[in-house]
Amino acid sequence: MSQSVGVVVPAYRPDPERLVPYVHALVEEFDPAAVRVELDAPRAETLDALSALPSVAVVNAADTRRGKGAAITAGFEALDTDILAFADADGSTPAASMGHVVAAVREGADLAVGSRRHPRATVASHQTVARRYLGDGFAWLARRLLDVPLYDYQCGAKAITADAWDDVRGHLYEPGFAWDIELIAVSGAFGHCVAEVPVVWEDQPNSTVSPVDTTIKMARGLVRSRHRARTIREDRLHEFIAAQNDQCTLVEEFSAEVTDD
Repeated sequence: MSQSVGVVVPAYRPDPERLVPYVHALVEEFDPAAVRVELDAPRAETLDALSALPSVAVVNAADTRRGKGAAITAGFEALDTDILAFADADGSTPAASMGHVVAAVREGADLAVGSRRHPRATVASHQTVARRYLGDGFAWLARRLLDVPLYDYQCGAKAITADAWDDVRGHLYEPGFAWDIELIAVSGAFGHCVAEVPVVWEDQPNSTVSPVDTTIKMARGLVRSRHRARTIREDRLHEFIAAQNDQCTLVEEFSAEVTDD
């Protein structure tokens, strides 16, 4: 029986001329049952332009900037499909490559991670030298701190089964860009099958991401993600540290917001 797919596209200040055709391409590539554009702090003109999205797509606009991780979590919580996927709004990962990521889950992986640093990946255009070195350094560090050895942890193309999402959803805290690596670390701690999928990738130079500031935040998020994975694996020291923490998970925060509404 065919597995249904839901796609979340987290977006902050997106370029509608890029986003709208990209969503159409995703729909054409693997016919998702649902598409949610999780739009943070939108401008009125952006909302108007997104009326050209395909009929299967729903735009959920938040008044504030929630962050990538919080936006994807909200989107995943709203989906009722067998597979949950997300793709960055800038379209750096083409729809065909996103289809390969989804296919890896359909073929048996619990979590599929798109990879632009995989030896078989195709990089159509490169990042600036600074961003490339920062990204390579972060991937090198993540491989040494986490139990899931990958070439790339931050590519904006991932898919996960609904069952695996049920496992990890209550262990995710990172609202921003570190959410990707937290998802991988937590999924690995549960013993999920994580597949790394080489993709075609094209850097988008007009990104709203500050490379240095984001890398510092991600490095802190990496340490926290390692801690959360160790806690799930019942490491006594990390369990003790976790017991002192009263921070709400993203799902708890999302549920509280829904209740308030």
